[in-house]
Order: sequence, then structure tokens, then C-alpha cells
Amino acid sequence: MPQVLFRQRPVFISVVQAMLVTVSLVMSWLLRFDFSLPYRRILLTSCLLLVGVRLTTLRLFNLNHGWWHFASVSDATNILKAVTAGSVAFFAVNRYLFGAVAFPRSVYFLEAVLTACFLAGARLGSRVLVESVRRDSSRSKRVMVVGAGFAAQMVIRELARPNSGYAAVGCVDDDRSKIGVHILGVPVLGTIEELEILVEDNPAEEILIAIPSASGSQMRRITDACQKAKLPFKTVPTLSDIIRGEASINQFREVRLEDLLGRESVQIDLEAVRNQIAARTIIVTGAAGSIGSELCRQILDYRPARLICLDQSETGLFLLRLELDTRQNDAQVAFRVADVTDGERVRSLLSEFSPEIIFHAAAYKHVPLMESNVQEAVKNNVLGLLSLVGLADESGCKNFVMISSDKAVNPSNIMGATKRTCELILSSRPQNEMRCVSVRFGNVLGSSGSVVPVLTQQLHNHVPLTVTHPDIKRFFMTTREAVALVLQAFVIGKHGDILVLDMGEQVRIVDLARALIRLSGKSERDVEIRFTGLREGEKLSEELFYEREEVIPTSCEKIKRTKGPLKDWPELCRQLEELRASMCVDGAAPVRAKMKEIVPEYFFPTGISKQTCDESLGERTFRAVAGDD
Repeated sequence: MPQVLFRQRPVFISVVQAMLVTVSLVMSWLLRFDFSLPYRRILLTSCLLLVGVRLTTLRLFNLNHGWWHFASVSDATNILKAVTAGSVAFFAVNRYLFGAVAFPRSVYFLEAVLTACFLAGARLGSRVLVESVRRDSSRSKRVMVVGAGFAAQMVIRELARPNSGYAAVGCVDDDRSKIGVHILGVPVLGTIEELEILVEDNPAEEILIAIPSASGSQMRRITDACQKAKLPFKTVPTLSDIIRGEASINQFREVRLEDLLGRESVQIDLEAVRNQIAARTIIVTGAAGSIGSELCRQILDYRPARLICLDQSETGLFLLRLELDTRQNDAQVAFRVADVTDGERVRSLLSEFSPEIIFHAAAYKHVPLMESNVQEAVKNNVLGLLSLVGLADESGCKNFVMISSDKAVNPSNIMGATKRTCELILSSRPQNEMRCVSVRFGNVLGSSGSVVPVLTQQLHNHVPLTVTHPDIKRFFMTTREAVALVLQAFVIGKHGDILVLDMGEQVRIVDLARALIRLSGKSERDVEIRFTGLREGEKLSEELFYEREEVIPTSCEKIKRTKGPLKDWPELCRQLEELRASMCVDGAAPVRAKMKEIVPEYFFPTGISKQTCDESLGERTFRAVAGDD
């Protein structure tokens, strides 16, 4: 029976509304004639006309659907409009067309008022009934909502839907003036600081954070309160994700590390980027990496003519192809396995595709590993770039963008020294038909092999979290943000520019570890953090600018242009040739020495060893429990 009613819902609703209209008319008649029913013939004929008119106007205002438990203020407004329009039509037709002058005028008014009350009351009663049943349902997960604003209202509305699996028991908000207010029947019980106490009096199984615009500091405070309440927690998507249409308010997800960092969403000039990329042929080297793959995703959003994804990792390219095959956006996407140091292979690809833009993201990046593979770091990062930029110029490429690193500033490791050398190559290279730009930024959250995935894996394996030093800190940004700014830098950069992305404040790695512990639902007292000593080539903190570099604002608030002394191009070419020759000599010392000639700020201690690293921490081993400094 319920299934039949559901399938015939419009008919059933029309019958119910017709009954409500009939009852309203009869009650109005009774009130007018002191609870008697005279002139029944007029009453009967007018009732048939009235029901027809009412059902027509209700349908015109889309009030014939059956989702009454979602009734809102807009439904009440539409009821008033439909009743008013129906009353006017009924009066005109009944009195002037059918000549029913004996029909009492007071009944026209009384019937309209009663009909509006009955129609609105039926919807309100349905909603109250459904919500009370939902809250009493033992199968629904009881949740506490953090926030009492517009987003919380939308969340509570979503929770009230059938089969949502949730039932809101209350809200908490920092605004004390809201305490005692009911949002769609759900009370605001207290403040966020009182959450631990409130969940004792109002048992809940989970906490939903409904503040999509929350800053990083707000999210850290909220998650701390959730941790004290000893309940799992989720959040609505960020405001930027909702605006981009990538998520809706009801798509609850786990709180991520970037939520706690709270970096502002990037505002870029979409039209300017689109004008530079649309209908162009673009090559991305290192396409299977974290930055390269995100570059490919975002570039496809701007509808290039062709996108060539180049990487030496066959598996990485295979996985990238599986993803991009579903989002090509009318572009021709090609995947090519190649090593950027293989000149003949690169020349062949440039001849095949004739790219107008190259984003060079291929590089070795892991600092300690490259300290043991100095020649390979120089070969791939420096000589690979030198070969690629020359071949790109020969092929007629117009734009070349190289991804640099904050480790290029006063480098203490070979990876940073190679990145600084690459910056010098592009900034000192004489200007011709190809514009060359370097983009310098810090660490990317969640990139392969970086600190966050390592710590996450250690948490998963229930082993101590390893941090090199209590005071080590780094710049961080999300991959999406970094690439969006790289694309903006590509648009505004001039030849030879070194553009630096705004990285905000540096974050202590130990604070990241503690944040990850909280997000995992564990207590900081339950997970050990072990300090292992600085690794080869590591510094306690990084820098974004050299002291002698002038920092110049650009048209984008989050991108700065640096202006520093340039290298003499012939002299730099001579030094690069000597660097190439040093690769033939056994050992890393000659290569390091030549790198220091090119980058005088490059500092490397001799005899680097694990013992040296341990001595940098005072010849002692650190063992600490998270939460204790």
C-alpha cells in the first residue's frame, strides 16, 4: 500500500488538498450560519467550483508535490499566493459568471483563511512528525553539529532527509546569543568550549563541523574540542571547494591536514590563464609526479589543443592516463615515456609535437637521497634542464616554465644547489624568441615521499613517528594551490624572472606530527614522537629570498618577483662545461666544488655522516611523547 501511494503521490496529494479545501468551506459555512447548513444547493455547486479552482492554483504554484516534510518558508509564501489567486478567481467566476449572488461574502474570506491555515498546517505537521521520528530512530547516528549559521542550517536540513543515517541532537556555536535558539527544531546548546560537557548530557556518536569558512586556527581549536569530547569528527567541504562546484554542503569528509593549516583559497585570473593556454600545445615534464600531474589536471580545465605528458616512470604515466582519460575536455592528450637527459629522444618528441609551452617539473627532489647520488642529481636537474631548454628553443617553443624550490636559497644540499643553478641558467640566458621563467616555492603537502605521507604511514603501522629535530620547520602549501599559482606566474612572468609564491609562515614538523595524531583520532599521549637527528643536507629552516634579492610585488598578491645580480652568460656556460667534465671524475667532491663555483652560497660540510647529524643535536638521542616539548 505505501508503495502504491508513493507511485501515485500527486493524485493522493490532490485528493488530500481537495478534502482540506472542502472542510474549509464547510467550516466557513457553519461559522457564518451559526453551525447550521442552509442553502445546501449553493454550497454544493460552489464547493465543486472551489475545489477545481484551488487545485489549479496550487498546481500553478508547484504545491502538488508530496515532499511535505521538506516544507520551508518558500512553501508558505507560495500557499499565500495560491490561496489569494484562487480566491480572486473563485469570487469572479462564482459571482459574475455563475451568478451566485446569494453566496455570502464573509465565506469568501473565512474559507481563504482556513484553507491557507490547513494547507500550511498539514505541511508543518508532516515535517514535525518526520523530524521527531528521525530523531527517535535508533538506526540513525546521533551527531552534534558545530556551528549555528547558514551552513549548519543546510546540514541539519540534509540530516533530516530520509535514510540520511544521521539525527542531529544539538548545535554548538561561539556566539552565545544563539544559545537556546532552535535551528529547524535542533537546539543550540552552548559554545564550542563546552562541547565536552554538552555531549555528556546529550549523548552523540559523532561530531559534524559545519563551518566551511573556518580558518586554520579555528579548525585547530574545534578539533581540539572534539578530541577532548573523545568523539570522531567530520567536516563539510571548504568554502572554496563548494564555490568551485567540486563538493556540496552535504558531502561530509574527514578533516584534512590542510584544513588545520588554513591557507586562504587562491584567487587567480582565470581568463588570463585561459587566454594563454586555450588551443595551445603544451608539454609537461615530470608529469607523473605530484606537481606535474596536478599541472596536467588544471591545464586540461583551460582546454588546450594538445597536452603531452612526459615522464620516465612508466607506471606513473599509466596511472595518470587512467585518470586523465575521463577528463580530457576535448583536448588531445598524449603520454610519452622519456628521460629529459636523453637529448635525441627529447628532440624527436619536440619535433613531433612542436609545443608552444613547456612546464618543466621533472627533477630529483629528495634531499638526503641526492646527497648520496650527487652526480645523478646534477645530471638530471642541471644538465637535463640545459639540454631541454636548448632543444626547446631550437624547436620554436615560445614559453618555458621551470619549477624551482625554496631549497635553492642558500643551499646546504646538492638538490638545492642544482635548483639554484637552474634558476641562474634561465635568468641569465640571453632573451630571444623563448620566454623563460622560474617559479620558486616550498614543500607541497602530501607529495610522494614527503613528510606527511611518511608520518601517516607510520601512524597506520602503529610505530613511533620520526621527526629529525624538535625545531625543524618548513614552508607548506597544497598541491592545488601551488599549481594554480604556477599557472598565474606563467601568465605574468617576464623573461628571466624568478617568481616566488607566498608560502605564509613556516610550520614546525613536530606540530604537523601532532596534528596528524589528532586527526587519526588518537591521543597525543598514545603515540611516540622520536627525534632522529638532522639528515645529510638538511637545515632547521628554509628561506624564500636571498638577502641581496630585491622583492618586487606583481599583479597577483600571492606572487613576488625577485631581482638579483645576474650571471655573465658566457662565464656561466664555461662553468657548466667544467661541471659536465667533473662528472667524469670519480667521487662527488669535484662535482660539489664546481657547483660551489656556480653557486657561492652553496655550503656543504665535508665528511658528512650519520654521526655528524647526531652531533648536531648535542650528541644525544631524543625520545619524546607527542604533546611534551
